[in-house]
Amino acid sequence: MSRSLRGRAAGVVGVVGEVLVTLGALVLLFVVWQVWWTDVESDRAHAATVTSLEREFAQASRDVGGAGDPGDADSTVRIEGDVFAVVRIPRFGADYARPLVEGTSAKELARGLGHYVGTAAPGQVGNVAIAGHRTTYGKPLADIDRLRAGDEVVVETAAGESTYAVTSHEIVRPWESDVIAPVPGDPGATPTKSMLTLTSCHPRFSAKQRWIVHAELVRTRTRAQLSLVDDLPAPRVETS
Repeated sequence: MSRSLRGRAAGVVGVVGEVLVTLGALVLLFVVWQVWWTDVESDRAHAATVTSLEREFAQASRDVGGAGDPGDADSTVRIEGDVFAVVRIPRFGADYARPLVEGTSAKELARGLGHYVGTAAPGQVGNVAIAGHRTTYGKPLADIDRLRAGDEVVVETAAGESTYAVTSHEIVRPWESDVIAPVPGDPGATPTKSMLTLTSCHPRFSAKQRWIVHAELVRTRTRAQLSLVDDLPAPRVETS
């Protein structure tokens, strides 16, 4: 090979190398944005939404006196994108609180947890089905596998609070949608219980399967009852 050809080949290799390095850097930046920065942005947005919802709930309590059953008040028809509840899961930390959005598209799940359209409302008979990311966009269900039998999932709306206790876990394929049926696993059955189902991807950083957690309603409290709890004096601590 002549000197000129070798020079041209070296130049081409150099250009290709620079392009590959640039592409690699861009891919790395995208991964950082997708895995880390979306969490930072979403955590801030989720916290702001929860604060706004809590203010709305407090105002609704003053306006209507806090009467009524949480399940009854949630018969209101919602459209996709409506933010209507706060979900608290003590197992994930005392300060864990995420907004619940109507719908489970990518747009809704970036804003918090998503309520499957057509499933029961909080406190109602049937199955309240909720989806959430396990990675990225605040990863609200990152630790779904840590939930244990008896752990509480609390859903607070303007009407009050519905508390569910975890009963079981299962791992299914993405198309096995009977897990969010009114009676999970039996789509044709008529529900007699109030249930809640959490769904998230499994394993982490993959969408090959779904991690499912089922829970049953154990307690409801109206807004008035919650106000009474808030108004109780703090317990007295005796000192020796």
